[in-house]
Amino acid sequence: METTALAPKWGTFARLTLRALRYRNYRLYAGGQSLSLVGTWMQHTAMGWLVYRLTGSAFLLGVVGFSGQIFSFLLAPFGGVLADRIDRRRLLLWTQSLAALQAAILALLVFNGVIRVWHIVALSCFLGIVTSIDAPSRHSFIADLVDDREDLVNAVALNASIFHGARLVGPALAGLLLRWTDEGVCFFLNAASFLAVILALAAIRPNYCLLSRAQRPVVEDFMESVAYVKRNHLINPVIMLIALVGLFGMSPTILMPVFAREYLHAGPGTLGALLTASGIGAFAATIFLASRKSPSQLRRVIRGAVILFPASMTVFAVSQALWLSLTCLFLSGFGVVCQVAGGNASIQLDVEENKRGRVMGLVNTAFLGMAPFGSLITGYLALEIGARCTVIAETLVLFACSLYLVRKLTY
Repeated sequence: METTALAPKWGTFARLTLRALRYRNYRLYAGGQSLSLVGTWMQHTAMGWLVYRLTGSAFLLGVVGFSGQIFSFLLAPFGGVLADRIDRRRLLLWTQSLAALQAAILALLVFNGVIRVWHIVALSCFLGIVTSIDAPSRHSFIADLVDDREDLVNAVALNASIFHGARLVGPALAGLLLRWTDEGVCFFLNAASFLAVILALAAIRPNYCLLSRAQRPVVEDFMESVAYVKRNHLINPVIMLIALVGLFGMSPTILMPVFAREYLHAGPGTLGALLTASGIGAFAATIFLASRKSPSQLRRVIRGAVILFPASMTVFAVSQALWLSLTCLFLSGFGVVCQVAGGNASIQLDVEENKRGRVMGLVNTAFLGMAPFGSLITGYLALEIGARCTVIAETLVLFACSLYLVRKLTY
């Protein structure tokens, strides 16, 4: 009797959380992204381990993070303008192909034994330029793949679940591979994984939303989006919250090799496990968000995440036990995704259609654009006061500022 009663409820839950998959275009895109993002997270894990293996420097981990992210701050707003003016599918075909090229060059340098830190920094800069154009188009493109606006939140949440599901699998695979081989294999597999999303994009026939055909200067289009966000009381505080996470919330990820090696006295396998625990929490959060329907529900989720994320990261910073560290990273992954992906979905619902690309460019500037400054701050503080004190200090600042901003969110 209990099994029979639960079956309809489970079927209803599945239909509610997976409803965006009924669209052919979205299924193609989701399938390609699922494979490609696993490779991306493998490369992310292997690159951090490679830099720390070559240099033993937490500061250089921050420098490499900065070099890969600074262009999101400089160029992402103008990438958003392009997303409102140009065929997003073709733009994504170019950016994904260039990202594959970057991974292939990294693999060749490692295989030939000539990799140096300056190579990594230069190639990170190249990928950062590509990402600054790719990210606003990629996030805006989601709206082109679903016909019913009521399914947009679900599509955004499922897209985040793909990202964080890959975050769960990719680091674990990288950790296993790094036990038996070198980082070049991870870079090569990442380059190969881009074929999946490139083929998917080639097969998609999107139903485009309104694109701006105005021939105004790019700067004028950009300033219009800034003015729009400044006067929108639903979007403005959410973007500021996302910016705070980008600036002060990413230090644990940057310093994870230090925590794995110095505080938990372990190797790449444990590094993969730590990143995977965070990925599991993040994936669970996206499934939770996929069942939300209204902006008011999303804003309530964001309020709770403002407390959960910093609390769990503070405990992680002082943890000396692997099980406790894994638990805290699960909770922090859940919290940060509720704050960032929940904010992203809330903005997608509230934004005007003809400004979607430009506003998503500002969102990417807020998150990815603040991250390079956070990387430099994190690297410098870790050098001066240690990784643990760095995470605690940045988490406390994040918590205080977020509490102030969350008061501006209305239901």
